[in-house]
Amino acid sequence: MKVKLEDVCERGSSNLKQSDIIGLNGDYPIYGASGYIGNADFYHQERPYVSVVKDGAGIGRTTFHPAKSSVIGTMQYLLPKDNVLPEYLCYVVKYMHLEKYFTGATIPHIYFRDYKNEQFNLDSLEKQAEIVDVLGKCERIIADREEELKKLDELIKARFVEMFGDPVSNSYGLPEATLPELGEFARGVSKHRPRNDPKLLGGDYPLIQTGDVANAGLYITSYSSTYSELGLKQSKMWHKGTLCITIAANIAKTAILEFDACFPDSVVGFTANERTSNIFIHYWFSFFQAILESQAPESAQKNINLKILSELKVIVPEKEKQDEFVEFIKQVDKSKVEVQKSLDETKLLFDSLMQEYFG
Repeated sequence: MKVKLEDVCERGSSNLKQSDIIGLNGDYPIYGASGYIGNADFYHQERPYVSVVKDGAGIGRTTFHPAKSSVIGTMQYLLPKDNVLPEYLCYVVKYMHLEKYFTGATIPHIYFRDYKNEQFNLDSLEKQAEIVDVLGKCERIIADREEELKKLDELIKARFVEMFGDPVSNSYGLPEATLPELGEFARGVSKHRPRNDPKLLGGDYPLIQTGDVANAGLYITSYSSTYSELGLKQSKMWHKGTLCITIAANIAKTAILEFDACFPDSVVGFTANERTSNIFIHYWFSFFQAILESQAPESAQKNINLKILSELKVIVPEKEKQDEFVEFIKQVDKSKVEVQKSLDETKLLFDSLMQEYFG
């Protein structure tokens, strides 16, 4: 049966500010846009409910919360009626992607009045319970696979420290060198920002953006943009195996190209010489991302310059030890590929089930 969202829930609001709960203690949790933020000796909701981020960052994010809890004022309560299970309502609202209803340029907002007429398929309470169980199992598998990937990354970093010490303090006293001393090192040479000049886009030449690097992991296997012939003339084609380093937005994220590609001046290319390897440098950078992020000046978009990168001191262990570490990475990477495959398959299944149940 097709119904509207307002047929199964009521809107509630909160006037709690995060500053209001500093120093409070109690048995009742309070949640914000990023999750649990503390406890208090009071609560706003007697029964389980759904909340939606209605203001600012994370707008539209939907979460389920237990009875006898509260949310802060940037969140909106969706209080289930008797014809819907709270957990089922949560999946329904996630399926709707309410962020599409945002208004406001500086601080985005969404309003219940704008999305209350969203329609979906409402099942019987018995069927709802079955659907919640199936979707919950999928989400638990997704969480388990994501945790496995996280632990494999932690294993790699632990192995790095075991073999080479803390790279920030150089606790093993290893030889050091700068990136320009260890290989070809230069930023993308595009003369224009591609988004500001459509004549540069839409051709046959892969164009790597900062997001492609930040979201890639160890290897960049896909790209979101392409360059035209004109774009290529104003840029440079970097070869497969190049280590890409971001210097804007997602600062000091790195990944290795799996194909020839161009990239704009917000990405730096590095190709190691015989003293080191791109894989070693990739993992070395993982220890410096937070440091470089903190050094970036506050602006509309954080960025660092080539000078900061070129002055970093890179530890340079014996090449034989570096090669041993790279072999370890390759073995772990095989495990990560299998885990990632399972994760991707489960996410696809989850999305298809959401479409089947609520579409």
